[in-house]
Amino acid sequence: MDDETTTYDYVIIGGGTAGCVLAARLSEDPACRVCVVEGGPSDVGDERILRLRNWINLLGSEFDYGYTTEEQPRGNSHILHSRARVLGGCSSHNTLISFLPFPQDLAEWAERGCTGWEPETILPYRTRLQNTIVPVGAADRNAIAQDFVTAATTRLGVPVVEDFNARPFTEGAGFFSVAYDPETNTRSSASVAYLHPVLDRPNLTLRLETWAYRLTPDSEGRFTRVQVRNPDGSLSTLEADAEVLLCAGAIDTPRLLMLSGIGPADRLRDLGIEVRADLPGVGENLLDHPESVMVWETREPLPPNSAMDSDAGLFLRRDPAGGPRPDLMFHFYQVPFTTNTERLGYPVPEHGVCMTPNVPRARSVGRMWLRSADPDVKPALDFRYFTDPDGHDERTIVEGLRIAREVASTAPFSDWLLREVAPGPDVRSDAELSEYGRRAAHTVYHPAGTCRMGAEDDPMAVLDPQLRLRGHDGLRIVDASVFPTMPTVNPMVTVLLAAERAADLITARPAPRPPAVEG
Repeated sequence: MDDETTTYDYVIIGGGTAGCVLAARLSEDPACRVCVVEGGPSDVGDERILRLRNWINLLGSEFDYGYTTEEQPRGNSHILHSRARVLGGCSSHNTLISFLPFPQDLAEWAERGCTGWEPETILPYRTRLQNTIVPVGAADRNAIAQDFVTAATTRLGVPVVEDFNARPFTEGAGFFSVAYDPETNTRSSASVAYLHPVLDRPNLTLRLETWAYRLTPDSEGRFTRVQVRNPDGSLSTLEADAEVLLCAGAIDTPRLLMLSGIGPADRLRDLGIEVRADLPGVGENLLDHPESVMVWETREPLPPNSAMDSDAGLFLRRDPAGGPRPDLMFHFYQVPFTTNTERLGYPVPEHGVCMTPNVPRARSVGRMWLRSADPDVKPALDFRYFTDPDGHDERTIVEGLRIAREVASTAPFSDWLLREVAPGPDVRSDAELSEYGRRAAHTVYHPAGTCRMGAEDDPMAVLDPQLRLRGHDGLRIVDASVFPTMPTVNPMVTVLLAAERAADLITARPAPRPPAVEG
């Protein structure tokens, strides 16, 4: 039996990137009672979390849910999908590389029936963002990253990009924009930027180390009740007078829906779960940004200064017919990122760097599902990496590995490098590069799409364009699971914009006006 029922106006499930924004915005009204349910602890005062450069040590730690991957016949079955277990969610856990979505990404959503998500509507929300997003600071720009940028622009004939958020770009290399304070290396995560300044609001309640495991309908059939397990193991029910806002991320949001009987009816019945809403799209359309890796040993230790050891990158457009967006991306890691190459038998250099060819708009689409009706059993994730019929994703990786070698052979970057460790210079044919590239592939932790919004006539849409659960009242979803398609770039800022947009949809506040056109 539940030991208590507590009522609020809004119950936000997930104190992550979107949840922090919604909590701050909705609690601006002192009469609005807001509760945030977060499965992890607070990040306040915890330097392990707040120091950006420590991100790599959070992977696999107590702050990581660590979801495994189903067998991938054409990919890497050993990928561990990190999901953050801490206030701020993945914005407290990731590198905070921050890109505005491309206008074409949002236009695709509108073309799929997501009215109100056009670039003219969404991009002006950048003026509302409270995060400090700046290009990597001058003191953090170490010499090898500078030389990587110089070599990439020289060899490939692409421009140096000083600020990737200044305007949409097609190609270029440069230092990323990052949500942090360059003076202190402190994160400007969603929790730091939105929640920390307002934690003393009397109408804002944080329930930390609290696990939401089931949604239930009220007497009118609205999904406004949330069953939770408290830190001491006791059970409670939280009820929303207005709405429940589900912000648990692209894995835990559909997981919670299915545990609550919301999802593909036949599969839920097979697990003995009572079907409350037959929505076949829940858990489908699982998207990601897959990438592979090349590793070089450097001649000497790297310079010690860095924002977060992946400070610079490169974008290319290989197919002009695809429009003005890039279709190949590289992160430049100033550490040897060898999790997957070591498993394949490659050595780990004492000093090394990596380039990671990334598929910005992968065409392979997966799905996730429940293994059990037990909330403690983790779901199954099958990203179906590199299974798109025309081989676009595989081809992108092979071309990226070849281009990485071109950059590595170009001064001044080449002067730093002693040898190519993985896959090694003898791996040269398309078939060999494909085999290596797919087996060494990893994720940059961008799952999305599993509760996508869409038009009324889209049978797999889980949400309407107002982010409301299709055919049912009382529940909205706000996180990367709502994406119909994957943004070209790292998606955190797109989630922030979506949350700001959702706050307006919930409160009926007008959207920000587009900037005036000079002329």
